[in-house]
Amino acid sequence: MTHKKKLFFLSFLLLIGVIFSGCAKIDQAKVKLGLKNNDFEYIKQGKIQKIVIQNTRDPGFRFVVSDKKAISDLYDILSGAKEVKAKTSLEPDYVFEMQEGPNKVYKFNYVTGLGKSDGGNFYSDGKIYQVSKQLDSDIISSLWTIRKPKEFQKIYYGMILDEVEKYSKGDGKGKSIGINIYDDTDVAKFVFSQDLENLKYDLKDKAPNAEIKQVIKDKNTKEKEYDIDMNIKTQGYKTFLYKAEITFYNRKDKTEKKHYIKVSDDEKIGNWQTQVFDKKPDGF
Repeated sequence: MTHKKKLFFLSFLLLIGVIFSGCAKIDQAKVKLGLKNNDFEYIKQGKIQKIVIQNTRDPGFRFVVSDKKAISDLYDILSGAKEVKAKTSLEPDYVFEMQEGPNKVYKFNYVTGLGKSDGGNFYSDGKIYQVSKQLDSDIISSLWTIRKPKEFQKIYYGMILDEVEKYSKGDGKGKSIGINIYDDTDVAKFVFSQDLENLKYDLKDKAPNAEIKQVIKDKNTKEKEYDIDMNIKTQGYKTFLYKAEITFYNRKDKTEKKHYIKVSDDEKIGNWQTQVFDKKPDGF
């Protein structure tokens, strides 16, 4: 090796050392400022073999992530999460299981779509973090293989609001109404806690005698009873079509009233039309 080559090689090693030393100092400063955490270094170190992301409302809907680039992207997001003291009061939408091996799994609950003022949205039994919405847009959204109806939130929750508002002012006037969303299994994967919270808020204005039924997890806890049970059952959907059957069941006189609802955008330009039938139409 010539003298010039030796000098070049030594200079290169020195430059690399300075760069990595500088990066380390920057990372340390970020940790002190709360802009970075070191709690997920086991991901960066390549110890995680795969990550299982399980939807909490649909047991059959889950993602398995083993791609190294996707796992690295997840590390970038989680290492930038801020540790906080209090978690959100909302129910988790997903459970993340980071598998280092068959007997070592890091498990976290995750609530989608929350802002910085809404409390910790990514948490385990030991720690709570505020995670960027990038986790939704960059990781989870890239894994979706099922197409939900366009503007699902607007269509689905708008339909529920319209139906319960009309019923609460008619046959359900003065009666308590319990809305059962959790048994609508066909779209359970599309239902998120933040959307349910928005629906609760809208119900106070549109139908104050109605509320969303709670999921009873404790066998010793008795389910709250309402005068009227409102049950939603999705009957099919495509990108520009949604169909549902809604049943209002009167617990006192054991009678029920059914509505068949079709929401469609035939021109595919965002001009959604809603049709409501008292009897099941042909081909519904």
